[in-house]
Amino acid sequence: MSASEINFDGIPGPTHNYAGLSIGNLASQAHTNAPSNPRQAALQGLAKMKFLADLGLRQAVLPPHERPDILCLRRLGFGGSDAQILEAASRHPMILASCGSASAMWAANAATVSPSADTADHRVHLTPANLPTQFHRSLEAPTTAAILKAIFRDESAFVHHEALPASSQFADEGAANHTRLCPSHDQAGLEIFIFGCRAFAHHTSPGSFPARQSLEASQSVARLHQLEPQNVLFLQQNPLAVEAGAFHNDVVAVGNLNVLLHHAGAFADPGGAARQIRAWFETTGCSLNLIEVQDSQVPLADAVSSYLFNSQLVQLPDQTMALVAPVESRDNPRTREFLAGLLARNTPIRQVHYVDVRQSMNNGGGPACLRLRVVLTEGERALTNPAVFLTDALYAALKTWIERRYRDRLIPADLADPKLLEESRRALDELTVLLNLGSIYPFQRK
Repeated sequence: MSASEINFDGIPGPTHNYAGLSIGNLASQAHTNAPSNPRQAALQGLAKMKFLADLGLRQAVLPPHERPDILCLRRLGFGGSDAQILEAASRHPMILASCGSASAMWAANAATVSPSADTADHRVHLTPANLPTQFHRSLEAPTTAAILKAIFRDESAFVHHEALPASSQFADEGAANHTRLCPSHDQAGLEIFIFGCRAFAHHTSPGSFPARQSLEASQSVARLHQLEPQNVLFLQQNPLAVEAGAFHNDVVAVGNLNVLLHHAGAFADPGGAARQIRAWFETTGCSLNLIEVQDSQVPLADAVSSYLFNSQLVQLPDQTMALVAPVESRDNPRTREFLAGLLARNTPIRQVHYVDVRQSMNNGGGPACLRLRVVLTEGERALTNPAVFLTDALYAALKTWIERRYRDRLIPADLADPKLLEESRRALDELTVLLNLGSIYPFQRK
């Protein structure tokens, strides 16, 4: 049965702010305490979704999480009414900021998904990421799991695994450190897991910034998803890339089908990575396009600041490929020159489009960070919650919802405002009806 890739994009939430929480994320640190514009962030994300849909791609929506996370604040010892909890937590601004983060917008970290063509039981397997290296992200797994179960409901087609144990030994950052190459979406593919450290080695993090994905976590997800060992590859991140701000592999590499575009500094052993990928493709009879970008073409610092590799590499209806890049890649002379040269080469990438997601970029999340890729057959798509697929009608409804429910300015101190919590809950209550998700948030189950 034919299969296609669907982008499930996270909507930036009503508490989108710049608290500088993410260690190793240079953009996040650079914009600490700057005013944000949640309404603009959500509209920019929605515009990107609409642009991809207008290119002829299938596009779907993931809702924000409830923030601030009152249940977590209660677990941390803050008591009383919701308003009293927020007032008390305001005296601990980093705790409040962590519990108020809208980081679930970066859906590439939501989960790892293996399509049915790759799994032994021929079902789609989904594992929410536990994200333990950053406290504000470690709160996401339960809501992510509830959302995914509300979208992919049929157990005959979808298998939902629990997040891995939330420890540094099994630190899992989801699809941001995972990519799948294949001859076509309906054939078995090579699932590439990129890890930063070995959990039980003497030194778990090679540099001053944390390596966020452990080999043991990647191996565990591969086992859970019932992947054939010959169709799995574990590659180590280059510690120099992590130190340069490439906290996830999708900051220095992007792949789709038989194309992998990556920086020469992406992997600890670039020659070995290339040999292993080529060897797998030789068994399929399908050609492989490895596009390695040298540091002389795009220095690693430019790759990180422009988020060139955090572009979305997508197959268009005419079977050619397009790169959907952030406008920062157009504004950087080095990356702009590289992309112009790329289009002149004989590769499957025939188009480059630039999208404005600056509100997300200011927190270190480009176009690829905002989406979770899910490969579905037509039968599996028919079993997926239809209300989350972007149509012209849903786009118009979401645009109206954002414009009515979101603030246009926010600073981290505003997270203590009980009115913001009430506004956010009303907005999410409306959205769950719009997307037919049911009661997925704690406040809806009281």
